[in-house]
Amino acid sequence: MTDTAPQDAARLAEAVRSGDRRALARAITLIESTRADHRATADALLAALLPYTGNSVRLGISGVPGVGKSTFIEAFGLHVIGLGHKVAVLAVDPSSQRTGGSILGDKTRMVDLSREADAFIRPSPAGATLGGVARRTREAMLICEAAGFDVIVVETVGVGQSETAVADMVDLFMLLLLPAGGDELQGIKKGIVELADLVVVNKADGDLAATARHTVADYRHALALLRHGDWRVPVLSCSAVKKVGIDTVWDTIGEHKALTEANGARATRRAEQARAWLWSEIRETLIDRFRAHPAVRADLARLEEEVTAGTTIPAAAAHILLGRFLDQTGGA
Repeated sequence: MTDTAPQDAARLAEAVRSGDRRALARAITLIESTRADHRATADALLAALLPYTGNSVRLGISGVPGVGKSTFIEAFGLHVIGLGHKVAVLAVDPSSQRTGGSILGDKTRMVDLSREADAFIRPSPAGATLGGVARRTREAMLICEAAGFDVIVVETVGVGQSETAVADMVDLFMLLLLPAGGDELQGIKKGIVELADLVVVNKADGDLAATARHTVADYRHALALLRHGDWRVPVLSCSAVKKVGIDTVWDTIGEHKALTEANGARATRRAEQARAWLWSEIRETLIDRFRAHPAVRADLARLEEEVTAGTTIPAAAAHILLGRFLDQTGGA
């Protein structure tokens, strides 16, 4: 740890806890940095803020493109703020696999919510992290909690393994669906639906109102036997554009919170998530150090080419590279 890290972290932690929004943004930028000296300060910052975390409702929201996630989150956030809460939205954008760039457009899509004093919207590029959730999303959640936000929403990319990733860091995972039927209904992956603590059919208005009712009925029938402990997964409908049904969604989240606090499931879930976070950090850090290791870098490009060309078996190439890494790191 650098000599100035503890002092810098203490000053930033105090500013975050005082409600300084610019300090909050700086703190999240700090934890997202890959610089070693920034990491030392970030670790000290998180240690200082940890006693003031854990008091929020942590929500994950996912859904296919076009389902209206941003519109829903804005309507939901405005409703919850109206009830006296403070809402932080961590919107993870898909990053370009070629350039590493990202659109970061959620803030422009949630114009009304971004103007609220009790709202904080932070888009973060997903980068190369498996699951479409930014590597430091968990830490960003803690910083927002320490800053006084009591409802944290993580919006996922909504593709690949992002649903599993976000379900491992929130209290309630919500799946947004479009009104659909027949083949479209069958196209929703069973595994994704089984992760959900709450299913909400959005765009239940206008010409789609009747289709939405049928979709809700179909999913209620399909999920009738699906339970997460003592919790039976509800299927609701809403119209984010019309702001209809948002209150029922929030009330249902409250019911889930009350039940899981009473039966201990919330504490158990968070403890398991902390353990998963530990191993995730170990994996990510090991991969970073592995790629940066001089002995590995010397052979990596050549072995990748041989594997791609089919002249070397991937397992053999992996063993060679791991040998280079372990031999020079003191491993067995």
